[in-house]
Amino acid sequence: MRVDAEDPRNRRPYFFLSYAHTPRNDSEVAGPNAWVKKLYDGLCAHILEMTSLPVGARAGFLDQGMALGTRWTDELSENLARCQVFVPLYSPRYFISEQCGREWWAFSQREIYRHTRRGDSRESAIVPALWVPVEVAQLPQVAKDLQFQHADFGEDYAAEGFYGLTKLSYLKDQYELAVYRLAQRIVRASRAVDLEEGQIYRDYESLPSAFGDTAHPPGFDVTVLARCRGDLPDGRVPDYYGETPTEWNPYHPVSTRSLVEHAADLVRAMNFRVTVSDFENEADRLLSSGPPTAPVLLLLDRWALDSPRVKELMAQLAERRRPWISVMIPQHKDDTIPPERDRQLQELTDRLLATRQAAGSGHRSPGGGIRTLEAFAVELQKAVRQAVSYFEAHAMTYPPKGPPADPPWLPRQVHPV
Repeated sequence: MRVDAEDPRNRRPYFFLSYAHTPRNDSEVAGPNAWVKKLYDGLCAHILEMTSLPVGARAGFLDQGMALGTRWTDELSENLARCQVFVPLYSPRYFISEQCGREWWAFSQREIYRHTRRGDSRESAIVPALWVPVEVAQLPQVAKDLQFQHADFGEDYAAEGFYGLTKLSYLKDQYELAVYRLAQRIVRASRAVDLEEGQIYRDYESLPSAFGDTAHPPGFDVTVLARCRGDLPDGRVPDYYGETPTEWNPYHPVSTRSLVEHAADLVRAMNFRVTVSDFENEADRLLSSGPPTAPVLLLLDRWALDSPRVKELMAQLAERRRPWISVMIPQHKDDTIPPERDRQLQELTDRLLATRQAAGSGHRSPGGGIRTLEAFAVELQKAVRQAVSYFEAHAMTYPPKGPPADPPWLPRQVHPV
């Protein structure tokens, strides 16, 4: 059967195999990554049998290092944007790789976006595989959240991983069984989740890692200041609101869930533990005079700024200078507002957040607001980076645990005359 290169199914690999390249050992003729290629080839062969892909179509993608002069980052990014399932190959080396962390982050944006647009999915399009078993304590939060049962592929596989099954010849049958079951899971996840193609990131090296940075703070506050359906001013459309401020959904109907839930997932994808709150309820804590306990993302509804209480809170935010609180102001492009009312809201926003124009005062969305869900995700990366940077500059530091120690004594140097 001839492969039609124009058929979109043939441009979308079923899976992207993400792995940490192992340095070559001089004693190995083929090199350690040849065993990963063997696993990849086995998965592709099984998937071709389990699906209607024509012979010659790409069942998967594996980055083996592109030829000199080719733009390998573009090819990698394009396959991350188009593949249907992401298969991270767990090993201790994997979770300290910035490149692998970027690959996971880029794919996770597609899952988060799908969840927001189309609602819950029973199955994730991230299907992990064990190259070498990894202790739970070594896993970043994004991996812990998957709660994947590796024993479903066989007890020997869960104990040894693909590398162990490859190297121990008496476990050859268990290796073949685990490869087959992983291929089955990839095909099932592809059909169950049905991800849309995502963004192709050209500036790939600047992307965050889903495994985070060991130096960044573990916690992050995502809070919202918004109207609720029972407290709307005259003329405001209720479609964007719920019974509480945390149910605010300014990107309705594109989004099927609240913005604070969507933002929390995006922040979790950077390996933070996220606390979600209503800003009015947590104002005393978030605006306290002491040093910060976590960086903060404040999602602000312009329509809430008419409230005297909200004006008071914004005055406190300006007066107490809390640059680790990044302020994001969504304004959906399809949210029709009379021009005069829109001008009034913009003037009110600019006046109450005037101090945010000064250098070092903290992040604030650019004028005109964040018009789309896609733009929100891009702006959130900047807001999170700035909140973390200001938090680290203002957070209280502590000396190392244990009793104080005197500086080491150095003998006096006597120089001959």
